[in-house]
Amino acid sequence: MNGGNGGPGATPVDLLPGERGATTIDDRVVAKIAARAAREALGALPPDAAPPQATVVVRHDVARVRIVLDLPYPSDIGACCGAVRRQVVERVGALVGMQVPEVAVRVERLHLAPAYGTAQGRTR
Repeated sequence: MNGGNGGPGATPVDLLPGERGATTIDDRVVAKIAARAAREALGALPPDAAPPQATVVVRHDVARVRIVLDLPYPSDIGACCGAVRRQVVERVGALVGMQVPEVAVRVERLHLAPAYGTAQGRTR
């Protein structure tokens, strides 16, 4: 045996864990985590709202995230987007160990909350 020094004749068992190779996480995996985190941040959505969608670009353990989502109406759009940003940064960092310096949130649609429409006497 080589004694575990990681030299040219070392076997994989002799190498330290950090010297055995690299772990890569595909952009699609990070995007799924980001979309799930956005969903967690929003809580209950109107029944006809689409789930959040995410696209991610990863470069050297830094993920730049774009989220597209629907929100209920009425809601504080700024607060909802801020909550989504915070949750995405936290979850991506915790689960895959990447920095997330940018989370761009685009609100695609506003959906009338069922209770709000009926309280105003409106019908669909």
